[in-house]
Amino acid sequence: MDGSVTSTEEILPPTIQKLMKGYNKYLRPFFGNGPVAVGMSLDIASIDTISEINMDYTATIFLRQRWTDERLCFDGNKSLSLDGRLVELLWVPDTFIVDSKKSFLHDITVENRLIRIFPNGTVLYALRITTTVACNMDLTKYPMDRQTCTLQLESWGYNVKDVVFYWTRGNQSVSGLDHLQLAQYTLEDHYTSESEAVYETGNYPKLIFHFKLKRSILYFILETYVPSSALVVLSWVSFWISQSSVPARICIGVTTVLTMTTLMMGARTSLPNANCFIKAIDVYLGICFSFIFGALIEYAVAHFCTLHQPNSANAYMYGQEMQEREDEMNGVATSIGNHTLRARKREEMLSRMGSASNPIPSESKEEINSSQPQTHCTKCMSTARQIVRCLNCCKVENPHYIDNYSRRTFPLSFIMINLLYWTYYLYF
Repeated sequence: MDGSVTSTEEILPPTIQKLMKGYNKYLRPFFGNGPVAVGMSLDIASIDTISEINMDYTATIFLRQRWTDERLCFDGNKSLSLDGRLVELLWVPDTFIVDSKKSFLHDITVENRLIRIFPNGTVLYALRITTTVACNMDLTKYPMDRQTCTLQLESWGYNVKDVVFYWTRGNQSVSGLDHLQLAQYTLEDHYTSESEAVYETGNYPKLIFHFKLKRSILYFILETYVPSSALVVLSWVSFWISQSSVPARICIGVTTVLTMTTLMMGARTSLPNANCFIKAIDVYLGICFSFIFGALIEYAVAHFCTLHQPNSANAYMYGQEMQEREDEMNGVATSIGNHTLRARKREEMLSRMGSASNPIPSESKEEINSSQPQTHCTKCMSTARQIVRCLNCCKVENPHYIDNYSRRTFPLSFIMINLLYWTYYLYF
């Protein structure tokens, strides 16, 4: 081994010196003879976080670039693996990540870079990068949403006349996704594409890696949907409590409302504060809050009707009390009634005698007929009577029936709205 090491030390330095002799790293390969083709491949080591608040994701990738530099051809059939620090002596593509917010190259224990030169002048340049990339998300169906994020690679200074990018193996150029374990997502699909970025300074080569993510809803069902539905069911318990138990029913109503409010605030902590997004989870929490608040209002209405409309027992006691008072004042009431009846009969007799002695002329009859209400006023009066009849139909004779209606109406309505909600957000 000592001999092989000694021979390698004797062979490599002259070879490298020969390659570097007359080499100008400031000029790209094939300068003046067409563009240089740069093939790329990715290995996704990990996708650490996907943030809905910042709308980005953080990933660690191995970026590999291949190109041919005719100035680096040498005799032999084996490639040369050079120290990563020698990359400062070679020309490399000025590739950058388009939507990157923050990126860095790993440097423990040394900079994670690889340079390998093949006899035909092909150069392999690999980097280990951790980058935070923006991803525009549509959260209208959150948490039943699907997101498509991209990783775009472009050339910074060389346009399509100088450099051409391509994927080395098409869709197979990106590997490592089969072993990824994401917390809230599952990877549905991924594919690659090639494009050109058009700017004011020219057209630049672009490679795009697309990957589709589907959010796992099980966590949100256990964390949000089940507790909110349980609170709605808990608010219905008040329908089976007597209306005279005011503290019990008010305590259930207020407690469920406050708990639902806390649950809504907690569900929004991990979401962006953007008014343009009406998310599916907001709709469901709003529905649950409406049912809970409606149960509280239901008791307020029922209790109000109870106070202003006595029940059968109170009506019986009220009737007994009025009967006793009438018995005590029977004599006075009877005499007053008889006196009033005689006075009415006397007035009727006088009016009949006056009408018989003074007949009404025909002209007066016509004036009386003309003073009758017009047709428009009659229609208005009939409409008012119909409205009053409708209001009387809506009147609850017994306030205790309100709870009986609510025991059926609230659960059936909640079940129907849930069916519509899940059908819409899961299949449309």
